[in-house]
Amino acid sequence: MTDLSEQQFLAPQAATLVLRDDERQRCEVWTRVMGYHRPMASFNTGKKGEFHERTYFSERNCHSK
Repeated sequence: MTDLSEQQFLAPQAATLVLRDDERQRCEVWTRVMGYHRPMASFNTGKKGEFHERTYFSERNCHSK
């Protein structure tokens, strides 16, 4: 059972928390490739280049003729 008196709660002004570089961790980015999801960290150099060249679009903004 947790004793709530021992827990620390963040005050609203604590939203500007700044982390040192040694306290940070990498954000793992996943993307869909060939029908399944893979982490970008496992991509080779060519696949990473393809990922950065992708064009994103919103279907609502596309108008067919």
